[in-house]
Amino acid sequence: MRRVVAGVLLHLMAVAAMAQSFPADVAGEKDHPLLSRYAGSWLVAGETLAFDAATFPAGAKAGEQATVEGKITRLFYLAPAGRALIEVQRNYEQALEKAGATRRDACAAPNCAARDLRMFGSSSGKKLATGVLDGWDTQTLVDQWLQPDTARWWSGTLNVRGTPVHVNVLSGKPGIVQLADKYVATLVQIIEPRAMDTGMVTVDAAALAKGLQADGKIALYGIFFDTGKAELRPQSKAQLDEMAKLLQSSAALRVYIVGHTDNQGSVDANVSLSRARAQAVVDALVKTHRIDAKRLAAAGVASYAPVASNADEAGRARNRRVELVVR
Repeated sequence: MRRVVAGVLLHLMAVAAMAQSFPADVAGEKDHPLLSRYAGSWLVAGETLAFDAATFPAGAKAGEQATVEGKITRLFYLAPAGRALIEVQRNYEQALEKAGATRRDACAAPNCAARDLRMFGSSSGKKLATGVLDGWDTQTLVDQWLQPDTARWWSGTLNVRGTPVHVNVLSGKPGIVQLADKYVATLVQIIEPRAMDTGMVTVDAAALAKGLQADGKIALYGIFFDTGKAELRPQSKAQLDEMAKLLQSSAALRVYIVGHTDNQGSVDANVSLSRARAQAVVDALVKTHRIDAKRLAAAGVASYAPVASNADEAGRARNRRVELVVR
């Protein structure tokens, strides 16, 4: 293992790869910075999702699964002809474990029967390489990726700068009978926890009015602050404009602007931060949109009123919000 700025690069050291004439790798995809391919392999297909949920087997009991949210990378490889399945899979496993990865689940056929490995099949959504291998196009190769009854599976986490990254490696013989004794197919799936992009939808004045009429409050995710700060970011303008439209069209409406945080940091600091953020919104409405300050009141409640669990980043992102509340 050697360290690089982007993270840990794992080199899979196999014996000299047998000369192999594979088509070109899939355009637009490459090995993940954390894990290189088995030497000489062909990158047949891949997909990268900036934010999504990935579900994968988590144990030997039927239906036992884990779901993790974050940036998801899936890469589909074929090892050089003549490589043994156990050799290819163990190279990945040994490289990961030497780098300090913690194994969470693993199996080898026929003991993988309880795990639903079919979820990794199909070429849908993936970028595919061009060219033909032994008469088979890449869409067929990926649709028939491997025979589940030959599978070897490893699932674990790798600590990268204090953050657990989930890594899954699944190898088996291709599902095309004519290729099954010649190649080894491997899926590498890497899930890097990250917050989803929030505030991508601005709540317009009409929707604000309906929310306040129905519930007496409405949560806003189009108000942006830097971490630990109370200065409004420029991206907040669209949501502030809609709040001002509502207040200008309803002269009798008086509201609280309430700031909420997640549970990271001390409660006292978060109370102060959430109130300062609420006050920043009040100040913007008064100074920029000339809303009467007497109609607005700022309050901060830190993490005392969550709308989601603070156990993961997705939940914490929902809890960091500004609410408009009828007085």
